[in-house]
Amino acid sequence: MIVNYNGGTDLARCLAALLAQSFRDFEAVIVDNGSIDGSLEGLPHDPRLTILRTGKNLGFAAGNNQAAAGASAPWLVMLNPDAFPASDWLELLLDEATVHGEYAAFGSTQVMSADPSRADGLGDCFSPYGFAWRGGCRKPLPVPVPAGESFAACAAAMMIRRDWFERLGGFDERFFCYGEDVDLCFRLRLAGGRVWQSNRARVEHVGGATSGGAHSVFSLYHGYRNQIWLIAKNMPGPILAVTLLTYLPLLLLRCLLLKKPSAIWVVLKASFDGVKGLAPFWSDRRKLQAERKASTLAIARVLSWSPMALLQRRAKLL
Repeated sequence: MIVNYNGGTDLARCLAALLAQSFRDFEAVIVDNGSIDGSLEGLPHDPRLTILRTGKNLGFAAGNNQAAAGASAPWLVMLNPDAFPASDWLELLLDEATVHGEYAAFGSTQVMSADPSRADGLGDCFSPYGFAWRGGCRKPLPVPVPAGESFAACAAAMMIRRDWFERLGGFDERFFCYGEDVDLCFRLRLAGGRVWQSNRARVEHVGGATSGGAHSVFSLYHGYRNQIWLIAKNMPGPILAVTLLTYLPLLLLRCLLLKKPSAIWVVLKASFDGVKGLAPFWSDRRKLQAERKASTLAIARVLSWSPMALLQRRAKLL
């Protein structure tokens, strides 16, 4: 499942790497969200590829949900158009699922496309203080690369059991873009599922290629707004008390670190809009928490409690 929005030449490179996979029994659905940059021109012709043109930008969450609609394969795999998988990527992800059959979702080792000696993400982390990050992002790639249970899998290169995806209702389309993968995995955890981070299945990832980068207005706004919704929906009550005490001071610290007044304004507006739009997510929370199968202790165990881990964007794997 590849959601494309003005992916440029990255999309062709992504598809070339996908079609070169050692595991060949797959169907790839490219959902194009109204691209106007010519990124759909000159793509390879292969019966495994299907292109869905939405005619407008539905966002990452809704685009993936459209790609998944009607799927019958046992596995759904998300791949960003700016992510370039190694030739054995799919084969190794499926092997991880065989070895670790008790897990419902699997994350890939992501390295920076511009510098593969640095990590782009070694599993998504979430702190009880309310902040998510890609573990080890932009840090030197550790040797050996770690593997283990992570809080969430980054949807730039993620595999999930289709029955779990459907049971969870897919991605929350209200998020549009950013944080929807952490939200999906949080809901999976509340329902009793677990996430495995592979150190073998690898992709090179540009990151932010269609959204302007981590500090663009788009990224900052959707990231901080969606973070509030994610917390409100999913965080178990006893841990939510910690979040409420720590989130605002850390948010203000984050604003100070941004330094640029324009960026600070975007973060504050996003946070205000997040709080303003809380009502439906708080309503969802009541159902999620009433039906959850995971204990508060099980959720606390996979959160990143160290403030230094948050500040240094460390990976956490169990």
